[in-house]
Amino acid sequence: MENLHIVFWLFKDISWCLVWHTLGIIMIFPTLIISIIIAYRTRQFASELCHNLAITVWISANSYWMISEFMHFDAITIVGDLTYKHLAVIPFALGVLILAYYYLWHRPRHPEELETM
Repeated sequence: MENLHIVFWLFKDISWCLVWHTLGIIMIFPTLIISIIIAYRTRQFASELCHNLAITVWISANSYWMISEFMHFDAITIVGDLTYKHLAVIPFALGVLILAYYYLWHRPRHPEELETM
């Protein structure tokens, strides 16, 4: 399933690069759904769960950014120099926070815990 996930992700990003709106938007769904399934299946390992959740929010941010460009609202100003494309930083930052939690809080307190499957 993880290998198939990468295929969908690549098709999504290739579609973005080639400005294939329909395929790019369609590929969001299998890419995101599989990343959620992978995160759910690895929930018993904090390391795997945190990394897979970070990937899920990364895909979400990346997908939002792609849609904002496809729908031409990416450059619209919200306030000051902030545009709608910049809102993608919210899920990107959430991914960083999830990994920061794991590496700075959870892992030091559970050194004996298995990290991967």
